[in-house]
Amino acid sequence: MLFLFIIVPLVLAGLLPLLGKVSKRLLPDLLASAAMLFLLVLAVFSARPLIADGGIIQQAFWFGAPLNIRLLLDGFSLFMLFTISLVSFAVTIYSINYMEHYGAKANYYALLLAMIAGMNGLVLSGDLFTLYVFLEVAAIASYALVAFGRGHDELEASFKYLMLSAVASAFVLLSIAVIFGVTGGVSFGAVAQGLKTLNIKYVVGFCSGLFLAGFGLKAALVPFHSWLPDAHPSAPAPISAMLSGVLIKVSGVYAMTRIFLGVFGLTPALTTVLTVMGIVSIFVGALAALGQNDIKRMLAYSSISQIGYVVLAFGIGTPLGILAGLFHLFNHALFKSLLFLNAGAVEQSTGTRSLDKMGGLAKVMPLTAVTSAIGSLAIAGVPPLNGFWSKLLIIIALVQAKMHVLAALAVLGSVITLWYYLVLQHQAFFGKLNEAWQGVKEAPFWMSAATVLLALLCIVTGLAFPFVIQSWLQPAADVLGKGVGVALNFIGF
Repeated sequence: MLFLFIIVPLVLAGLLPLLGKVSKRLLPDLLASAAMLFLLVLAVFSARPLIADGGIIQQAFWFGAPLNIRLLLDGFSLFMLFTISLVSFAVTIYSINYMEHYGAKANYYALLLAMIAGMNGLVLSGDLFTLYVFLEVAAIASYALVAFGRGHDELEASFKYLMLSAVASAFVLLSIAVIFGVTGGVSFGAVAQGLKTLNIKYVVGFCSGLFLAGFGLKAALVPFHSWLPDAHPSAPAPISAMLSGVLIKVSGVYAMTRIFLGVFGLTPALTTVLTVMGIVSIFVGALAALGQNDIKRMLAYSSISQIGYVVLAFGIGTPLGILAGLFHLFNHALFKSLLFLNAGAVEQSTGTRSLDKMGGLAKVMPLTAVTSAIGSLAIAGVPPLNGFWSKLLIIIALVQAKMHVLAALAVLGSVITLWYYLVLQHQAFFGKLNEAWQGVKEAPFWMSAATVLLALLCIVTGLAFPFVIQSWLQPAADVLGKGVGVALNFIGF
């Protein structure tokens, strides 16, 4: 069952370039959307009962012989699978209309599905090396997707992303090699047991530093963030949504959290480092976003800021902090994907990303204006939308942990977020309509359907947040709250 999350998108990614010879549009659109709907339904209805009695492990076989590939499902990985599938489904239906002017839809969907397969494999990995392999699968596909337009800016951004990401991957692989050398294993259980029995705190510190640099770069945490403001604006809008909505969370935040909380164990030193990096990322990203005129660059810097909130919450290490971090991770996947998709709709309709050239677009694109307002208010933490509750929980967790200065700074960061999103809304959608946009029309049906879906989820998640926490977030928080105990339960894995 677990292997379907990897096999379905990976097999379809291999077949789509061939099927695209038969049908250039209808078949790729239909198969990609159907595959993502299947994975979303699988995550909702099939996966949750499997972990009723705790985490499960599935072994891969080849002609009856066991392979050294095993997948681990627990509350944390299930939560991430659901988040990936939900955002990916919205992105695929948005792409039906948006990718018409790019052409080569079959190749586009093949790369997108390969990236999704890599992310799914990463969150299901039960050992460090498998995690690294799927990390690279997702990364390689993302390099090609950033450069999909094949323009000068796209190729330059993709190359910069590739070079820096390759350095991050080298840090991660070096750390895994050192850990294997001292513990004799790479499975989460074997590593956790080895680190528990061996007195190698300096080695652990060295490896933690490598992981922090590697995964911090993948997550675009300050000071490892320089690639993101170029990669996100240059990519097609649905890929920007995937990069910001799920990829930086899976490749960076998930991997970092799984290892630091679930294998190494959160130490006071790590708590200090994570909280400092989180609060610095909040302000660097927010202040940089405030000065942007390019709508997609503003959203890209905003991603750095919001990932700072997630890492800050995880760095607290308390049960409420972990729960709040997970909640904001999920919420950010919704409203940032929504905002990037809306930015793509505006760019496609007007031909520009410059805010000072827009104005009054609400008169000709009312649905896009409304959904963009919902996303902007949600990410700024305005009640009763979903972002308000996750930010409130983060602030409460900081106060409970007696980090009052950080709590005040987190509130200030949210005020700055509201400031630049009000600027975005005012410059893009309000005021007098620019005469150049008199003939602009609302986004096509499937693009609008994707944004409406995400906007409704921002509202529903905010109104029904107790149910969301109880059903999806709490099982994931429980796994992380147990620390290395979860990994030690799978020593034989």
